Amino acid sequence: MSEDRRYVRLMAALCVAVCVLFMASLTVGPAAIGFGHSIAGLFGRDAGSIVLIMQEIRLPRAILGLMIGATLGLSGAVLQGYLRNPLAAPGLLGVSASASLGAVIAIYTGLSALFVIALPALALVFAFAAVVLVRFLAGGGSRSLTIILAGVAVTSFAGAMTSLALNLSPNPFAAAEIMFWMLGSLADRSMLHVWLSAPFMLAGWVLLFSARRSLDVLTLGSDAAASLGMSPRWTEQQVIWGVAASVGAATAVAGTIGFVGLVVPHVLRPLVGSVPSRLLPASALGGAAVLLAADVAVRVVAPERDLKIGVVTALIGAPFFLWLIYKTRRELL
Repeated sequence: MSEDRRYVRLMAALCVAVCVLFMASLTVGPAAIGFGHSIAGLFGRDAGSIVLIMQEIRLPRAILGLMIGATLGLSGAVLQGYLRNPLAAPGLLGVSASASLGAVIAIYTGLSALFVIALPALALVFAFAAVVLVRFLAGGGSRSLTIILAGVAVTSFAGAMTSLALNLSPNPFAAAEIMFWMLGSLADRSMLHVWLSAPFMLAGWVLLFSARRSLDVLTLGSDAAASLGMSPRWTEQQVIWGVAASVGAATAVAGTIGFVGLVVPHVLRPLVGSVPSRLLPASALGGAAVLLAADVAVRVVAPERDLKIGVVTALIGAPFFLWLIYKTRRELL
């Protein structure tokens, strides 16, 4: 089978998986609504309980699961390709940790209780501030190593400030809310969260996908890429601001969800061939499928315990990533 045909089949399978899991996310839940009634409630216009459950609870949760999963998978693939670092993840630039810090400040100060939009808005502001700080620390036209080091520094500082807020919190209920939010969840999200985050995630996707040709050229090396007309500075801007917009928005509405952007590109890379640009749409679909599946799992496994989706992705992703490391080591021997 040719490489092109194999890639088309992989993309078709991923599209089918995403569609099936999206429908499962809409129809699976503790309310135990039948499939037919679920679909009818999704398009209903009355104020019945089924319509409210479908349109105000399950629909925004499914949309966010799809978009956030796609964001994590896409940004992970782009960062791994641009930085040429297999351990690069969406949180590498300090965006996730800084967005979490912004959300923690909103909870700590009580702003999130006064204004529903305060928490995601402040998280977005801190995410973009983190990128500005990383750009300042790394310098213009910087190389991959300095960007990584700047991202690690910002991540560490944001994590320390978050721990300090938890340590000094005089309200145990606020501390518990901070901890639960940081675990990552799609529960209790509304269409307001969708409308707030979707423009930023879509803008980030445009920037990240526009860098796909540059990632292909970078496989030849930085010097060869520059000789072929690639602008390192412009590519860096596309990648960094694309990650900031999309991952910042995702973290702002769902908290920190780990390992999706790290593991999904590794799993799909052997299946898409040697062209990095092919990995981007595949990783976006793969990330969406993984996150939708995890969200369905938390509703089926322990619906009464409010199991956090970030916990599930970590429990699955960490052992799988350890296996990938072991497999890579054996191949190098």
